[in-house]
Amino acid sequence: MGMNLVHRLLCRSAAWERASATRIVPWAVSGLDLGDSALEVGPGYGANVEALRQWAPALTGLEIDPVLAARLRDRKAGRLTVLDGDGAAMPLPDHEFSSVVCFTMLHHVPSPPQQDDLFGEAFRVLRPGGVFAGSDGLDSVAFRLLHLGDTCVPVPPDTLPDRLARIGFTDIEIDQDTRSFRFRARRPA
Repeated sequence: MGMNLVHRLLCRSAAWERASATRIVPWAVSGLDLGDSALEVGPGYGANVEALRQWAPALTGLEIDPVLAARLRDRKAGRLTVLDGDGAAMPLPDHEFSSVVCFTMLHHVPSPPQQDDLFGEAFRVLRPGGVFAGSDGLDSVAFRLLHLGDTCVPVPPDTLPDRLARIGFTDIEIDQDTRSFRFRARRPA
């Protein structure tokens, strides 16, 4: 799941961390109870960590890129537990988390079947009644230009309710603004 140089610079910038803390994470999780133990799939450079700590006392990050995972362990020690692994094949036990979240990373999963595998894994590691939530960018020319040379497989938000329902999620909600969408769904109690 590659990112080009411009994208990498953006994602590790203070400006991106501010955008995440003030806009992305609050919009994606507003009104939700993430419970006592949240898993962030694809934390990348860690832009969401400080914002997420306001919603979940215990935070685990599952990162596919070993360099980013090591960087997170070094920079966010004590703020989250970092695990190396693929969101489409999580090295985690069933029913481990009260919530699973992911922000602006689904489009980096290389194919719709692998995205569906990630959704299935999120369902598997959630406790009954747990919430799966997050956000991603809407496909556009500007979005594609930012991702030149990246893995970029946008998730059409209108397909997401059926994809999540097939896995077993309920209470599925999708909202969009001009550049992004948020989703939330629940594993039945």
